[in-house]
Amino acid sequence: MPKLVEGGFNGAAKRFAIVASRFNDLFADRLVSGAVDTLVRHGVDDAAITVVRCPGAFEIPQVARRVADTGRFDAIICIGVVIRGSTPHFDFICAEATKGVGALAATTRAAISYGIITCDSLDQAMERSGSKAGNKGVEAAMAALELVNVLEAIDGLA
Repeated sequence: MPKLVEGGFNGAAKRFAIVASRFNDLFADRLVSGAVDTLVRHGVDDAAITVVRCPGAFEIPQVARRVADTGRFDAIICIGVVIRGSTPHFDFICAEATKGVGALAATTRAAISYGIITCDSLDQAMERSGSKAGNKGVEAAMAALELVNVLEAIDGLA
């Protein structure tokens, strides 16, 4: 039988940063609250959570890189909200934010979680930040918890 390596959801003794954009903060704040609540409910000390705000989704990768470079955090949760307008700006911002977070995940030891929601309307943003479709900040925090634990388990294989 093969060896199975997987992560759990215990956040005790772990340090988390949440990098969140201010743009569309009505929705982003709800995502941040959901993420913080989830981390605390899974054993993360409130003092071990740092929220770093940046202007918009485009800036999230740069700020998250700086946070990762401090070496002070086990995981970084990237949170933002981009709502489609009438120009292609939406497509450019979403693509660059996603590529930037992906590049960070591939080049840092910290666990990186993607919680940037991309919506076609205000209604979708509301649904994904705490109503019908749940809270995607909660989901990003759960992914970060699991990932930080699976990475720790992998490090323990050596």
